Amino acid sequence: MKISYRLFLLSSLITTVGLTSTLPTHAQATGCPAPALSRFQRHKVLRGETLEKIAQRYNLIPETLIVMNPNVNNGRVSVGSELQIPPYNGIVVEVPSGQTWRQVAAQYKVRPDAMFEVNGCQTNPKIVFVPGLNWLPNRPQTTSVIPANSNTQSRINISGYPLAQAASVGLAYGWQMNPQDGKVFFHSGVDLLAPLGSPVEAIAPGNVVFAQEQGSYGNLVIINHAGGMQSRYAQLGSIKVKVGQQVNTGDVLGTVGTTGQPSSKEPHLHFEMRSSSSQGWVAQDPKGYLNR
Repeated sequence: MKISYRLFLLSSLITTVGLTSTLPTHAQATGCPAPALSRFQRHKVLRGETLEKIAQRYNLIPETLIVMNPNVNNGRVSVGSELQIPPYNGIVVEVPSGQTWRQVAAQYKVRPDAMFEVNGCQTNPKIVFVPGLNWLPNRPQTTSVIPANSNTQSRINISGYPLAQAASVGLAYGWQMNPQDGKVFFHSGVDLLAPLGSPVEAIAPGNVVFAQEQGSYGNLVIINHAGGMQSRYAQLGSIKVKVGQQVNTGDVLGTVGTTGQPSSKEPHLHFEMRSSSSQGWVAQDPKGYLNR
């Protein structure tokens, strides 16, 4: 694959363009996770460590570490040297003048919603982290690219419903027009209309990994399921579970509310399904998982 965009090593970015100044300050306010560029770690090479062993430790491929670290010489690392470790496989790219991050996403065949969230929901970034392995001339077929903190079991079929009664859809998944301001945006879930205070239920067994207020999501509960799947329940009026709690199908997680920044004025549950991948937790169309 011919890469036409200019690739940057993170170490040179810090000194030449001021990486920290490019990071968004509104990531938490918008309900997005911290941008990938702010989540790099440093690893000091110990005696006996190889590039392959270090990459395996962080669930990366060696090529990712090579492109991120100019001090890696022919695939070899020196004892005592420090490596920049990204949160996922990927590369750092400068957005060319006159172009947008969406064009960069298209060049590398990365879903725009995944690219948007991985980079902290910036609207006009100058430098972006491109997740995945599409930048490689020969993408490896056997290497695991699922983030280390996710469940790497094979995908399971999840089928359930987060409300006691079937609900009308207020806003569907995908590119939509915001009824509040008329702007087009990517809706990463589905809004299920329901009366305030209606119980919100887990659609499948899993582990609660997040249960608190989170920006535009409002009161948010996130459940990790087996097989690298995740469900999100947002804009809740109240939360009834705690982080670390194991839940079963039908367990009450909270109640329908209007917290955060709902895209609809009608009371609803904002529900998402996501799967783990080299691009982080990527939103899926919930329609294939909802069954009442």
